[in-house]
Amino acid sequence: MSTLTGPQLKVLLAPVSPQRVSAFRGLAHMEAWDIRRQLIRVFGFGGYSIRTLALDLVAEHSEQLRKKDDDGRPYGDSYTAWTVVYRAQVRLTVYATDGRRLGSWDDGAVGDAAHQPSHGDAHDMALKTALSQALKRCATNLGDQFGLSLYDDGSRGAVVRWSAAHPPRTDAATTSSSPADLNADPPVRPEPTSPQPAEATRAGRDTVAEHPASPNGDAVAREAALAGMWDAARQIQFAADLPTQFADTFGHPVAEGTTSEFQQARALMLGGAVA
Repeated sequence: MSTLTGPQLKVLLAPVSPQRVSAFRGLAHMEAWDIRRQLIRVFGFGGYSIRTLALDLVAEHSEQLRKKDDDGRPYGDSYTAWTVVYRAQVRLTVYATDGRRLGSWDDGAVGDAAHQPSHGDAHDMALKTALSQALKRCATNLGDQFGLSLYDDGSRGAVVRWSAAHPPRTDAATTSSSPADLNADPPVRPEPTSPQPAEATRAGRDTVAEHPASPNGDAVAREAALAGMWDAARQIQFAADLPTQFADTFGHPVAEGTTSEFQQARALMLGGAVA
């Protein structure tokens, strides 16, 4: 059976970089694109494969909505708002440097897109979210570099640390941990649970009244944060992809974003990670 190389073990047994982890709806979160980047870094180009085992439309419905002004009064013509839910099952397989299979893992997830004015965008967002979440769940079987430690109450510290199947070598992981340290682990903390969903914000209500209050309570801060986010996107030549990535990350379009979300997206982009 093929084994992992020393450099691969060194990376896999290291704790995840805090810069790769962000907060999303109160939980520690890693981006699907970053998981793919780390798969390439550890296993190489062509060193892994992702297979979609199932992708099913779970639910789809529409309703007629109208935009609202700052006082909450509806105005304009009604439009059709779409909500779509997909369920995906994915298989992740990784290979040794000689091309032989090291292992594969299956997992699934559900993704949704709520109250979208475009029928096509609703389907696109929901299915991509389901596929991305399923991939991330598969990848946690590869340890801390792929988000396993985050299940320990959001910890960024290594929870694997050593593997009896891969004893340390001079060219492998430099760690003092060993099977003799079985009782040295801190108490296991419960897995984070998803926060209770707030009442869904409907697409098209791009007014101050429909957003949580900004720190100074006015619309100027939100507009400034929005402009700053777009400036950051243009700086890293990401403006074309920002709307889709923003929706994938925060669960709603840019038009429904809040001051804090725009600020977080800007900080992540300028820090080298896209919101």
